[in-house]
Amino acid sequence: MGSYDEADSGSMGFINDYEDSQPATPPMDQPRVVTAAAAQAPIISSFNDKIRPLLDVIDRLRLLMVMKEGIQLPTIVVVGDQSSGKSSVLESLAGVNLPRSQGICTRVPLIIRLQNHASPRPELYLEYNGKMVPVEEPQIATAINIATDEIAGPGKSISDTPLTLVVRKDGVPDLTMVDLPGITRVPVHGQPNNIYEQIRDIIMQYITPKESIILNVLSATVDFSTCESIRMSQQVDKNGERTLAVVTKVDRAPEGLVDKVTADDVNIGLGYVCVRNRIGDESYEEARKEEARLFETNAHLLCIDKSIVGVHVLAQKLVQIQANEIAKCSPEIVKNISAKLDANVSELEKMPKVLTSIADATKAMMWIIQAAKESLKKLLWRGEFDEYPENNTKHGTARFVEMLNRFSDELHNCEESNLSKDFLTEEIKGLEDAKRIELPNFLPCEAFLRIFRRKVERISYLPIKFTEKYWDYIDDVVTSVLTRHSEMYYQLKVSAKGAAHNLVQKLREQSINRVKEIVEMEKLTGYTCNPDYMREWNELMNQQDYFINQITGTDMMLPPYPEDLQGFREIQCLREVQGFGKIQVEHLRQHSNVLILQQAFDLKMRTVAYWKIFKVRLVDSMALHLQYCVHNLVNNDIDEIVKELMGPDGHGMEKMLVESPAIFAKRENLKNSIKVLKESKDSVAKVMDRIVVYDAYLV
Repeated sequence: MGSYDEADSGSMGFINDYEDSQPATPPMDQPRVVTAAAAQAPIISSFNDKIRPLLDVIDRLRLLMVMKEGIQLPTIVVVGDQSSGKSSVLESLAGVNLPRSQGICTRVPLIIRLQNHASPRPELYLEYNGKMVPVEEPQIATAINIATDEIAGPGKSISDTPLTLVVRKDGVPDLTMVDLPGITRVPVHGQPNNIYEQIRDIIMQYITPKESIILNVLSATVDFSTCESIRMSQQVDKNGERTLAVVTKVDRAPEGLVDKVTADDVNIGLGYVCVRNRIGDESYEEARKEEARLFETNAHLLCIDKSIVGVHVLAQKLVQIQANEIAKCSPEIVKNISAKLDANVSELEKMPKVLTSIADATKAMMWIIQAAKESLKKLLWRGEFDEYPENNTKHGTARFVEMLNRFSDELHNCEESNLSKDFLTEEIKGLEDAKRIELPNFLPCEAFLRIFRRKVERISYLPIKFTEKYWDYIDDVVTSVLTRHSEMYYQLKVSAKGAAHNLVQKLREQSINRVKEIVEMEKLTGYTCNPDYMREWNELMNQQDYFINQITGTDMMLPPYPEDLQGFREIQCLREVQGFGKIQVEHLRQHSNVLILQQAFDLKMRTVAYWKIFKVRLVDSMALHLQYCVHNLVNNDIDEIVKELMGPDGHGMEKMLVESPAIFAKRENLKNSIKVLKESKDSVAKVMDRIVVYDAYLV
């Protein structure tokens, strides 16, 4: 096989111009005349030492799977509707037979790396699932099918895991392309119902990055605007700035083709190339001759500009577009690799060191406990929320005030704080039960205490409920803080969470017992030195004589008309008492003993005045008690977690030497990522000077 330059030295003029210091004209602007000799020449792109390393380094980065690190690479992505001739185009470029079948031929992304190689014997191999499989050229289609079955499974399902085909062969263009499954809307037997969505997602994954060059394969037999591949490419490349279209099957529908490619109704910014693919058992040389003859003799195709016809022109354009894109994107790739590398190194440095001894584990645990103590002091004591600026559920001091206010409201609005209900009934009964031989008009203390104790007993559940709720909140905060600080130590995190919960439950029980004591102390006796008690009682007692006269008086006038008698009686059943509002008094008229009513009124007023003192004192006591508990927790009690973690025999620290599977995996992933990024950075650095030279050439 002769070289392309020997057959037609001008057909790939832009490649030769790379070696010229001053090219005469822009290569892509030069019109070409396709001769029979040119058609017989191999499709070859001879990169010199300025260009070839660019593609080599991108292939190296792709082999390192740097795209998994979020680094996008310039990639020629081949898309097309099913049966658009996609595989035939790639066969013509690669000079090898790819799988053919009805329906979807390509079921996984097929990365085709073409490398012009002077060796008379082609080298072909597949790369997938971490292995490299050499392949003989006649068996390439079979080998691809076997590899595809291994990746995507037998049948007709698809996968987004790529398969790489490397073709090192004399006469092929230096290109790397990704062939994607052909677009189909209707699933056939053996395909999932959402086959279209699966294919669409894979295609969009590859064509969305701005570094991707979209090679859209269109059949001349259809209206371009109806092609699903056009619709998808326009979603990510609206103006077609990175889309090149190759029109296949021109021999089947030559009429009007020149208008379709010149009108460009679908915005193909990089232009069109019209090709005739190999038919039947034609050899690639025969196919190229037939292609040249078709465009030279067909009346409808003869008028198409020769600079956009032929597989060799397609190869030429792809090579140049690819080289330009690599040169343009390389500085950004270097920048992104460096940024990602720095970020990963920083993240790895922040991870805790692998613990290899009890001393290391003990030191790490003490650091975590101290850090947790400081965080808890901020949240639960000092009211500093810089560690959780957006999560106000962790703002402990503010939440405590809210819970304390709700407790106070419940206490003040409970049934026992209803002063007007059954006015004096309980007091009269208490006085009757407390009768004994005593001095006249002496108010028995026992009657007061019985009434007050019953009232306290009825509300005793409220402070206990509040205490339980607050310690539940403390449990959540302490557990969250410890978990956050021990996140990197799996065994410690699990153990610390349990130890923290046990500690809080212990303090919770102690606190509830203390609250019960506070309530019992209140029930034991009545006492206060608060002057508000006497002032409140005196103000209330000022109404006693008037109220008793209203109950026992007989000088109330009857209504002038009998029909008003019922309303009159209802009015007479209500009396206004300052501090109580209107109260029902009908039940008190049956008591003829004025002394009992007076004593009951006095006892009621003493109970009311003292109840107000009690409610405020209980809220204050609860606030001080719980604050005292929290103070001890964050300053002293939390150290008990260390004792529990160490265990009675002191061997608890050994658990920390076992690293969490998730942390281990994260550490290994970061190490592998850093290794890949370093290799990638080194690979790019070796050719950066060549990139600068080529960039200057473009200018």
